[in-house]
Amino acid sequence: MAKNLEISILLDYYGQMLTEKQLEVVQLYYNEDLSLAEIAQFANITRQGVRDSIKRAESTLLEMEERMGLAKKFREYQKKLEEITDCAKEIAFEAERYSSAQKIQKKAEKIVELAQQIDD
Repeated sequence: MAKNLEISILLDYYGQMLTEKQLEVVQLYYNEDLSLAEIAQFANITRQGVRDSIKRAESTLLEMEERMGLAKKFREYQKKLEEITDCAKEIAFEAERYSSAQKIQKKAEKIVELAQQIDD
């Protein structure tokens, strides 16, 4: 299951690097959850041809991620953005306790708002 999700994510990043046929077959397999036999019938190729195309595409996608690391960088970016949001919420919560800290609270709330806009 985890590998299926990983390949689907890598398709979003590197799918255009595949041949048109590979992209079609891999999308049908991973995103549409069709069987090898169903894809073979749809694409008018053998079941073994479908399997080979999927394996080549997986290899290409994994190699592209190893070289470029875009999916990994995006996951790291999301994690750091969550940490920024959590810190800003904590600052805003603490600032609420002190009447003289309204400016800090407003700035912390603005950080949370901006981080949420980036994440959307």
